[in-house]
Amino acid sequence: MTNKSIDIWAASFLIIFSAVLGLNQVLVKLVNAGMHPFFQVALRSALAVFPILIFCYFSKKKIIISDGSLFPGIIAGVLFALEFILLFTALDYSTVTRVSLIFYTMPVWLTLGAHFLIDEDKLSKNKIIGLFLAFFGLILAIYRPNEIYQSKQFLGDLFSLLASFCWAIIAIMLKITRLKKSIPETQLLYQLIVSGVILLPVSFLFDDFIREININLIFIFIFQVIFVMCIGFIGWLWVMSKHSASSTSSFSFLTPIFGVFFGWLIMDDNINSQIYLSLFLTCLGIYIINKKQ
Repeated sequence: MTNKSIDIWAASFLIIFSAVLGLNQVLVKLVNAGMHPFFQVALRSALAVFPILIFCYFSKKKIIISDGSLFPGIIAGVLFALEFILLFTALDYSTVTRVSLIFYTMPVWLTLGAHFLIDEDKLSKNKIIGLFLAFFGLILAIYRPNEIYQSKQFLGDLFSLLASFCWAIIAIMLKITRLKKSIPETQLLYQLIVSGVILLPVSFLFDDFIREININLIFIFIFQVIFVMCIGFIGWLWVMSKHSASSTSSFSFLTPIFGVFFGWLIMDDNINSQIYLSLFLTCLGIYIINKKQ
């Protein structure tokens, strides 16, 4: 297991992937108008399996499940299904900005969990200071004075937080279980296949599993399957396998900032000085987390 510091190539990929994930929150919100969240998660997981299998075939990468990774892989798949059901449902209840900012508190829970469960990834002074700054940046971005807190908003916030817990648990499992011996493609296939098998039959129980679908939403959905699920997550899992879990996950703090940006660009959300300050603190926190002692 490798836990080396983030290099320039890994950092560049993580920044680009954070931008794609920030855009993805807007895309999920849009596609929710055409599909029920359960059906969107299930179909996305099921369809993403095939491009990954084709890629493994042509790149001659072996998918091995006899190495003891099957059971933790199934558990990771269940958590993956739960994570995205909570996240996509939260986007049905709340705004892209609010859901993104709460969901991407994941590095806080991962870094705290890694301190107790991963010997090579203990908390340091830099990590504590960096996490504090980045988390404070998120609080600034999400805080809205004089806002009425409705029950639907509460569910959106709660589901976003629970989804971030699921993501953190999966990331820790990739470091401490037999999954750490699996290639990133195998790790992702476990999550996609299990979540698809569980959720696809369940999604048909909803009368509105297909809502007001159109060709534009179909193209958006295809983009999610290929660029987010296949290319993006395989790359993220590869970086996670080579570098420190807390350092890798710290880049997730950039995603809600990108989410706010794309919310402004696509949905005409307002960006004010409070958001700019949030961006500064978040980037500063990430720099300090990854700065050598």
